[in-house]
Amino acid sequence: MDRRSHQPFPSRGALDNPANRYERMHIAFDDSDEDASAETVFYRDASRTVLAENDSPDINFRFSLNPYRGCEHGCIYCYARPTHEYLSFSAGLDFERRILVKHDAPELLRAALQAARWQPQIIALSGNTDCYQPVERHLRLTRRCLEVLCEFRNPVGVVTKSALVARDVDLLAQLAAYGAAQVCVSVTSLDFELARRMEPRAARPERRLEAIRILTAGGVPVSVLVAPVIPGLNDEEIPRILAAAAAAGAKSAGYVLLRLPTPVDALFTEWLNQHYPQRRERILGRIRACRDGRLSDPRYGSRQRGEGVYAKQIAALFASAVRRYGLNGPAAPLSAAAFRCPPQAGEQLRLC
Repeated sequence: MDRRSHQPFPSRGALDNPANRYERMHIAFDDSDEDASAETVFYRDASRTVLAENDSPDINFRFSLNPYRGCEHGCIYCYARPTHEYLSFSAGLDFERRILVKHDAPELLRAALQAARWQPQIIALSGNTDCYQPVERHLRLTRRCLEVLCEFRNPVGVVTKSALVARDVDLLAQLAAYGAAQVCVSVTSLDFELARRMEPRAARPERRLEAIRILTAGGVPVSVLVAPVIPGLNDEEIPRILAAAAAAGAKSAGYVLLRLPTPVDALFTEWLNQHYPQRRERILGRIRACRDGRLSDPRYGSRQRGEGVYAKQIAALFASAVRRYGLNGPAAPLSAAAFRCPPQAGEQLRLC
């Protein structure tokens, strides 16, 4: 376990620690003396495998890699918050302040790619929590995983809202030369104040746009992801976000409608009460209008886009903007054709 303070930083996203749904006992304590200066605690994750297999029809990859569990970015809307409850933590402040670190991720990844059963294919970095959250600057686990992927020339798709991704443009460019890398930068708002409140420890919007410029200049295909689109809060920004991303060099775009699984629905509602009380009912009403009267819809096919008149208006606004700014082309395809197994000590280069 390690404690490290990353000051100066703004406040956390969640306002408290709700009870864990899966724990029979909940210990309530007064945490009113804790503020934004409370240190983040990092725990060693002793997982023996590093690739998570996905079977959701809503996503286009089978395997993902997450060097960290929990995320210090503190995005109030994060759909990954409930996964912290599986670890006996809370989806609230614990998700932001108690981070599990897979220190062995690069070595476990190398072992997985060397295995005879591995079929070369896309690996998604950040399928759950952001692989470029603040502690990555010091631990460099994501960079070391990219070094392994470069050795094998295995294709990777990176999703992040951190400007730190630009640090690794050299490695991503190496893979991109083989058609084996793509980066998707999430830009939720260009409004500094809104972004600071929603995503308190993520990169500022202008820094994400600068990361797009750096990656594009380095020959790395970049897509912009407007995620999540929050009806009544940031949906009207879609054209401005896409215009700015296109000017920075992005070549394609996507969006995801806000998802509020339990207990993120309660955390988000509490956040609205704190930051936007006068807009609360309008925002929640529009979310329900896109979710068949509910705050969340877990059904495959509809959970990413929503349904109903308002969801169709968002889709139409997005489609119009991507055409206007030339972002309506498909994302660059990723190829595993260049995959190879690097030689071990004393071996000649061999194919896996």
